[in-house]
Amino acid sequence: MKVSIHLLPHAKGMPLPDRATPNSAGMDLRAALPEGELVVLLPGDRFLVPTGLIMAIPEGYEGQVRPRSGLALKHGVTVLNSPGTIDSDYRNEVGVLLINHGQAPFEIKRGDRVAQLLISPVPECSWSQVKSTDKLGSTKRGRGGYGSTGV
Repeated sequence: MKVSIHLLPHAKGMPLPDRATPNSAGMDLRAALPEGELVVLLPGDRFLVPTGLIMAIPEGYEGQVRPRSGLALKHGVTVLNSPGTIDSDYRNEVGVLLINHGQAPFEIKRGDRVAQLLISPVPECSWSQVKSTDKLGSTKRGRGGYGSTGV
């Protein structure tokens, strides 16, 4: 699938989203901060990281902005609204909303890989309202709620 993408001036010279390895599901999104600028994310702080990218995701698909596992494990830094959704009709700069859940300040500079992007299908669906929960069918779990399947 080809996705049209436009680099804003502050992303010039930066790579397009790419996979770290051939079998990676996600493509890395990078911080398009000015050269030499450093953003320090203190514990508990959040920051909308600019990517400098505007993309035209095809109709019937969405972009999912997900955390990078290494940032979460090593620094406690994650995508706050995970996964963030880029709708197919969105035509503005993609931003990555990071939050520092760690115990130490986290530095972000130009070109840092801050999140990963997946392009995923969005199925069309419609609702069929029923008059009774009996019409929904039964499952092994039944009406068990949060935690009903164990630890």
